[in-house]
Amino acid sequence: MTTRSTDTATARTILVLIAVAVSALALDQLAKFLIVSSMVEGERVPVLGEFLVFYFVRNPGAAFSFAEGATWIFSILAAAVSITIIVLARKIRSRLWALVFGLLLGGVLGNLADRLFREPSFGLGHVVDFISTPWMLPAVYNIADICIVVSMGIFILLTILGVGIDGTRARTRDDTGEEETGGGDSVASEATTEPGTADGDPRTERNVAD
Repeated sequence: MTTRSTDTATARTILVLIAVAVSALALDQLAKFLIVSSMVEGERVPVLGEFLVFYFVRNPGAAFSFAEGATWIFSILAAAVSITIIVLARKIRSRLWALVFGLLLGGVLGNLADRLFREPSFGLGHVVDFISTPWMLPAVYNIADICIVVSMGIFILLTILGVGIDGTRARTRDDTGEEETGGGDSVASEATTEPGTADGDPRTERNVAD
């Protein structure tokens, strides 16, 4: 792959990452705006019975209401994750990995925006959660949380399949071992055949005797 084509592939994946991240962030913030402007904190509205419920709460902790009371720690971690993704973006040449990092970045930024700009103060803001599925999880979450979880699921899948961030698949050790073994047997066979043919050929022995 030439330098020009490599740069083009990198540019395309970066665009995919940015588009996914911006879309995830915009959808998350729009949903939170609608919830905050139309519901009272603590209000519970069944959408599909108990299958899907809108339950407006403010979460000072991490995703799915975990670790409440450590908001400033998660603000720092979210900022660090965002910076790391931006730094790694130039190395990504796979659109699937761009999707992973785009969803992760959008989700992280969605909750980080709440922590930075919502009450009670900068960096200590409470995240708006409103999605409740009692049949699946006891926690209340939001679209940013969903994006983060989906990105982690795709991350695990791509890792299992051996797909690198450059879009190539890693060769398994078994395949490498078979190739090495096959090559060694072939060489050994040639080395064994040639001397055997020379020693066992009667014409060769007669010529030597003559």
